[in-house]
Amino acid sequence: MLSESRLRHLLRSFADLRLGVVGDFFLDAYYDCDPRLDERSLETGRTCYQVVRTRRQAGAAGTVAANLAALGVGQVEAVGFCGDDGEGYELRRAMQGLGLNLDGFLCRPDRFTPTYGKPCYVDTARTGLPVREELERLDTKNRRPTPRDLQDALIAHLEARLPHWHGAVLLDQVSEPGCGVLTDRVRRFLAGQARRRPEQILLADSRQLIGLFRQVMIKPNQFEAARALGNPARHPPALRTSIAQAQALSRRSGRPVFLTLGEGGMLVAQASQVEHVPAYRVEGPIDPVGAGDSTSAALVASLSAGAELPEAARLANLVASITIQQLGTTGTASPAQIRRRYRQVRDAL
Repeated sequence: MLSESRLRHLLRSFADLRLGVVGDFFLDAYYDCDPRLDERSLETGRTCYQVVRTRRQAGAAGTVAANLAALGVGQVEAVGFCGDDGEGYELRRAMQGLGLNLDGFLCRPDRFTPTYGKPCYVDTARTGLPVREELERLDTKNRRPTPRDLQDALIAHLEARLPHWHGAVLLDQVSEPGCGVLTDRVRRFLAGQARRRPEQILLADSRQLIGLFRQVMIKPNQFEAARALGNPARHPPALRTSIAQAQALSRRSGRPVFLTLGEGGMLVAQASQVEHVPAYRVEGPIDPVGAGDSTSAALVASLSAGAELPEAARLANLVASITIQQLGTTGTASPAQIRRRYRQVRDAL
């Protein structure tokens, strides 16, 4: 484990950081429904879910930004786009509520605002209406390539702002190639910038295309790592296989790799050297949605504050152990929660 004094030093240092979040910001639109009020449609015979509460949060890259804000990072800048629509209004309002700098967050009438519509059953018998079950999700995404002039505007903003940041998370959420923020052109630009400033902390996370990032650190899970190397897996690979894959991806990207193993923790690879950083056990039900985003935020904040690679992984695992216990939402972890979890883990040893 980290020493408690080292942990406190890193957490205090977050307030001095300027970090960017570059990528696909989604609106998480929650529709909390009371199952006792379900109705049957006379026209279709299908269930009509009865909404008793709505919630709007910044999701995907917004979850990363929310976690950076919760960690106490001094300045967090968002670079991406939304549509000129109601969802875009709600997304921007949620991002403003997080205190994000939105100078690089562009509004475009020719794009959708990416949205996850999340109907949920809640327990109306309990205080706070906790989520009991998530129902079928509704996804709104851009399925046409990002216009070249919009890519130009994003690149121009990045060129101006990157020198002022200590680090950034690059979040590629859209599965359709070329339809989000981190297109081929934007990735190539970022790789060139990373070559010029190899000391800057840039970490990429991508659902489908993690193998295309170069000259930046990457954070795949086991399935994403296997797919990036042309060996798609239906089940989690053996640990020795994941170690070899982490080494291969580090050699390919030219930078360290954080390969997440779910409840197994994380592999930290730099070329041929690999360290396994175990996860911290938690009790009770868990919700892993957003855990990867909270991990990315903690890694970049820690590394930008001067943490060594294994130290950053250990702090990120602490953060993930907190956020997975927040059910029915994409969770965050504050410095106070991290210190409390640290003491719980230390005392259990």
